[in-house]
Amino acid sequence: MIRCHLSRLMGERKLKIIEVARETGLHRNTITLLYNETATRVDLETIDALCRFFGCEIGQLFEFIEK
Repeated sequence: MIRCHLSRLMGERKLKIIEVARETGLHRNTITLLYNETATRVDLETIDALCRFFGCEIGQLFEFIEK
């Protein structure tokens, strides 16, 4: 199972979904799906934009957890 830590990263910086969407150029629905961990797939460009925006590595944004 893949966990997305976007909500934690946003919470630490007190950011809203619309703010992240505006700053990254990503669609609000994309951010919402990742925030709620309901996304079924993610484009590499989305991962790139989020990692650049938060100044983090992929491993800080996503985590693999064995079931």
